Amino acid sequence: MRKAMRIYRDSLPPTSSSTRAPWWPLRAALDPVVSVAVYLAAMRTWKEPVTQDDLFILCFSFAMMFPGEIPFRRFSLSVVRDILLSWLTVGAGVVLLWAAKVALLKTGLQADGNVIATWLIVAPIAQLIVHSVTPRIAPLVFPLYPKSKVVVVGASGVARRLAQLINDGEAGGQQFVGFFDDREPGRLGAFAAAAMIGRLHDVSDYVKAHEIRSIYICMPMASQPRIVSLLESLRDTTASIYFLPDIFIADMIQGRVTTVAGLPVVSVCDTPFDGVSGTIKRAFDLTLVLASLPVLLPLMITIGLLIRATSPGPAIFKQRRYGLDGREIVILKFRTMSTLEDGQATYTQVTREDSRVTPLGRFLRRSSLDELPQLLNVLAGSMSLVGPRPHALAVNEQYRKLISGYMVRHKVKPGITGWAQVNGCRGGNDLDSMRRRTEYDLAYLRSWSLWLDLLIVFKTVKMLVLGNEGAY
Repeated sequence: MRKAMRIYRDSLPPTSSSTRAPWWPLRAALDPVVSVAVYLAAMRTWKEPVTQDDLFILCFSFAMMFPGEIPFRRFSLSVVRDILLSWLTVGAGVVLLWAAKVALLKTGLQADGNVIATWLIVAPIAQLIVHSVTPRIAPLVFPLYPKSKVVVVGASGVARRLAQLINDGEAGGQQFVGFFDDREPGRLGAFAAAAMIGRLHDVSDYVKAHEIRSIYICMPMASQPRIVSLLESLRDTTASIYFLPDIFIADMIQGRVTTVAGLPVVSVCDTPFDGVSGTIKRAFDLTLVLASLPVLLPLMITIGLLIRATSPGPAIFKQRRYGLDGREIVILKFRTMSTLEDGQATYTQVTREDSRVTPLGRFLRRSSLDELPQLLNVLAGSMSLVGPRPHALAVNEQYRKLISGYMVRHKVKPGITGWAQVNGCRGGNDLDSMRRRTEYDLAYLRSWSLWLDLLIVFKTVKMLVLGNEGAY
């Protein structure tokens, strides 16, 4: 619910050029100006003259950051994340431009390296300090600007939340006046009843008489005839009209507002790894796997030889699972049992004293070293380091019918470790255990970020060091 409301907040009309708040230039210019000011201060500190490359870097960083979209009224972990990610992008851009200049023009960067290093370190810190202060300054500055009056037609849950966001200043430059609804006030809750202005047939006259700038229609699609009639009555007003569909009828997975062929659409269930996010996720996987292979490859070879020496059968066990978009993949594991059960038709969950598990296999399972061959799955692109753990085919077919949203787990690649595993939901194929794992997997899809992946990897390493009671 909270993330879905951010969709509305971020898509409110002040973000469009025609309805931006009067103070929009302040927010748009704040971050670029901080960047330029820190760079100039670094040049003064290091007593370096201004070169052509310095001017280019200043223009480049200003263009990358303008317009600034980080909010004034709140400072949170998401704001810190956005600032750090923007500076990672700017830093990468400067490095790429430097490399391109060397490759194409055969000349190095004229700008001083000390200046650039100081700028890349100090500027994000300065930006964080500024944005930690703006929530205290905003209430003093914003009342100085005139606000445009808005009304909301329909007093649904979405409408009430929208009104609250406007009252909280999230739709900068707007003043909520009240609701219009044909229902009796007693059915609408205390907040909506207190803010009720009139019924739908009163909207047009009220808008014209009170200089209302914007109208938000928050009525269900089943009310289409009434919506059409309302729009007809508003044709002789100059108010801007916006329709907010009720998207809370579904559990939002990566919900966002986007366009398809120029037409607006609301994403209700989508993957978080489209476009740039997918590239970042893949680069993260490859970087960590390639960096760890020199250490882990000798260990994997040793484990493979020990398996062959202590029990009959192959060292590597292949098993079919469902991967991205429910497509069948083959995952690799070190063999830890005397049987080679594929799990396509039936699957027997391993128990604590399972006689099928070999002595070496028990150690490998408890230490999670049996999962190491899946690094090769990550390199091949069928898995990721972090994501929902893939289940045996028979398990999937059983629980997709019993747990709502179970198959949504397959909107991303399966992972060697996941949010469920680091929260203690490892092992157990009973309904309650599977439902808990599914809830964590869906939470991961809703709130994915690179920082969350790093946190999961860190927690996984910590679990491997301290041991995992859920593994046997």
